[in-house]
Amino acid sequence: MEQEPLMVQVQGVGKRYRLGTTNRQQLTDDVKAWTAKLLGRPDPTVPVGAAVDPQRIGEDFWALRNVSFEVRRGEVVGIVGHNGAGKSTMLKLLSRITLPTEGTIKMRGKVSSLLEVGTGFHPELTGRDNIYLNGAILGMRKAEVNAKLDEIIAFSGIQHHIDTPVKRYSSGMRVRLGFAIAAHLEPEILIIDEVLSVGDADFQRKSMGKMKDSAASGRTVLFVSHNMTAMRSLCSRVIWLDNGRVRMQGPTEDVVGAYLSNFTADQTEMVWSELDTAPGNDMVRLRSARVRPDPDNGTFSWDTDVLFEVCIENLKADDGRHLNINVQVLNNDQLVLFATNLRENTPDADLGPGIHKVRFAIPGKLLNPGDFRFNLMVHYQGKLQFQTHSIIGFTLPEPVRKGAWHGKRAGLFQFPVTWQHERTSAGDQ
Repeated sequence: MEQEPLMVQVQGVGKRYRLGTTNRQQLTDDVKAWTAKLLGRPDPTVPVGAAVDPQRIGEDFWALRNVSFEVRRGEVVGIVGHNGAGKSTMLKLLSRITLPTEGTIKMRGKVSSLLEVGTGFHPELTGRDNIYLNGAILGMRKAEVNAKLDEIIAFSGIQHHIDTPVKRYSSGMRVRLGFAIAAHLEPEILIIDEVLSVGDADFQRKSMGKMKDSAASGRTVLFVSHNMTAMRSLCSRVIWLDNGRVRMQGPTEDVVGAYLSNFTADQTEMVWSELDTAPGNDMVRLRSARVRPDPDNGTFSWDTDVLFEVCIENLKADDGRHLNINVQVLNNDQLVLFATNLRENTPDADLGPGIHKVRFAIPGKLLNPGDFRFNLMVHYQGKLQFQTHSIIGFTLPEPVRKGAWHGKRAGLFQFPVTWQHERTSAGDQ
């Protein structure tokens, strides 16, 4: 089967910034800075109060280095990575807002982008005027914009404010209008940054659906987001940027799974090889704490169990039947979802002198996906010996969901509920 044509081709791209330098707009600024340097005086073009470390002036910072990938027509490609990984810089290069320091970028067709709230808007013009302005930038005739005008205004949901200057819009209104313009003026390539998170649930739902429709009609979409559920729903491929370089690219499930596993790897295990540094006291100490998916394939998922495991060393407690371990499971808002302890569930366990491994499982299909932490307390004969807060944790990703909206579900738990349906008559209600 013949492949779709290439729409984006990025080869060996790098973007370098110079720390401690100021971009000057006029030649006279360069002359003033050069003269001040010769006389041993401060640079007069640097803003008052700006702190410049002379040891870092001229230091190179590579936001991107040796980045290469290709995108074909009709593909929806996601870009993931932690804050500062280079995602937004990559989109600015693709949008031609800035130029690469090295490498080449080849793009085919009109490009429409929504990178930051208000980007591309003239604040003094009305929303309607900005629609025509953006159409002109894309090379569209007025008649072509007129054909899409009513659809853009209706999608944005700001009909009553469309003739108000954009400078009076809220951030949410600007994002609504910006996305409506970018998606409806029929670009061959649509570039969307994380700004969609500013919108409400209804706007996110419509936006996700519109991006799906754009891809189905043959347009190419590049999408940056921290919402892995949206990535799974929209994208056929994902590119993972890490410290300005491509760490991995490939099928969505493979890359997202690896990214999430890496993101939580440093949080899921703590081991104390030296007894003196381990949490606890002279009676009992914590030697290790781990949380992992069960079965252990390295990736947490909503429908599999989560196994919590600790190793406790009893140093001096004579009666191991009176040694108890209490665990609290908290969400990212530090709200305790539930608490459990060893004695209520295994009353006859004898934790006599020595090292003991204790574990329990959180059932799959129970927790509402998000970030979770564990608090741990150890008691002997009802007296607290030591406690640790947020000692380890894990991130539970959203399961694959149908529909266009993939925002955070409300509630603490997300377990399956059986619904029943039957047809009835008007008299049997």
